Amino acid sequence: MSPGISITPPMPPERVREIAASFDLRALPADFYANPYPVYALLRETEPVKRMPDGSYFLTRYADLVNVYRDAQNFSSDKKVEFTPKYGAGSALLEHHTTSLVFNDPPLHTRVRKLIMGALTRRAIAEMEPGLVALVDGLLDGIEQEGDGDLIEDFASAIPVEIIGNLLGVPHEDRAPLRGWSLAILGALEPKLTPEQEALGNSSVSEFTAYLKTLVAHRRQHPGDPEHDVLTRLIQGENKDSPGGLGAGERLSESELLQNCVFILNAGHETTTNLIGNALVALQEWPEEKAALLAKMESLSSDAAALEAAMSTAVDEFLRFESSNQLGNRRALRACEVGGVPLEEGALVTLCIGAANRDSAQFANADVLQLTRENNRHLAFGFGIHQCAGLSLARLEGRIAIGRFLRRFPSYRLTAAPVRGGRARFRGFLHAPFGV
Repeated sequence: MSPGISITPPMPPERVREIAASFDLRALPADFYANPYPVYALLRETEPVKRMPDGSYFLTRYADLVNVYRDAQNFSSDKKVEFTPKYGAGSALLEHHTTSLVFNDPPLHTRVRKLIMGALTRRAIAEMEPGLVALVDGLLDGIEQEGDGDLIEDFASAIPVEIIGNLLGVPHEDRAPLRGWSLAILGALEPKLTPEQEALGNSSVSEFTAYLKTLVAHRRQHPGDPEHDVLTRLIQGENKDSPGGLGAGERLSESELLQNCVFILNAGHETTTNLIGNALVALQEWPEEKAALLAKMESLSSDAAALEAAMSTAVDEFLRFESSNQLGNRRALRACEVGGVPLEEGALVTLCIGAANRDSAQFANADVLQLTRENNRHLAFGFGIHQCAGLSLARLEGRIAIGRFLRRFPSYRLTAAPVRGGRARFRGFLHAPFGV
């Protein structure tokens, strides 16, 4: 199968070798951001457990990532040791990223995940579908009226902000800053942080938590339905007698409550935006896959269950092929070994999800987009106790958004080169102008 229009530029072999030889997450060149996969492939073949200049380790093999994900006894997700010098003691960014669900171990991780999952049950997510369909169709109506738009600004980014705003019960009139806050806070997770990113990240955490204090105070006085309102569920989790309550000694502190509300927005916003945007751009590069998907959608239009299954399979392949979140992190709690390489106690480890999801030892034709790929055990949502709590919601958003977009605009085309986000951790686009 041959690609269509060129959006992801090829990288000459000599350039691949040059970047791989001196690979450093803190000094990545522009052409790496455009297409990191050839470098990942060479590292997988030659140095799958790569010692980087700062002494940390970079893992690119699928099997090695799974082994680390599984080994919570030897590898910690707690980032206080690494983030304290990065952000500075007492900073807003430090408080946020060391209190949120993703960068913590049990028992905090267990307490918060239990409360979030209680509002993301299968039934609760199914009940979101009609509202999601209405939201997507409204965005498509606006695009159709204009005749063109931006896949990211006018479509992909608008969906998760609304869905998560609904989950937290954020009034519609208050949602305008959410995307900017999220981009700034997540941007501060990049391996190399500029003073501008740091300042914007700190101010965004401070502004968001200040807003949330007011929202939390109001919700305590006027609680929502804990079966659907995550914020109400987090608040009521403080009460051991509430449904889903945690019990005495396990209640969330004020900081834990606020920072994990920030996390819920961040975790579901950019990754879902990237899923939708990456998918629609990838279909421009792989027109045969696009044509086959459209044909399947047409043939299954009268069989809702089969159509849902086909679109779910396609969404998982988009997640594998262009993982929204490319990097994860762990710290070795004691001396141990990964992939035959000994690690010292305290060693920092970067798990390259983007590389593992292109590992030919796990995926046949790993560098080819195959929307009918079966048994697709990708790592886009992580693995083990830290697997993404919102993965079912993300899959629903991807399935509805991509499917309804293609049904409405089967002949859409990019009208200018899309602009990538220019980040190593989160892979997506800032802009992708298109016409219908």
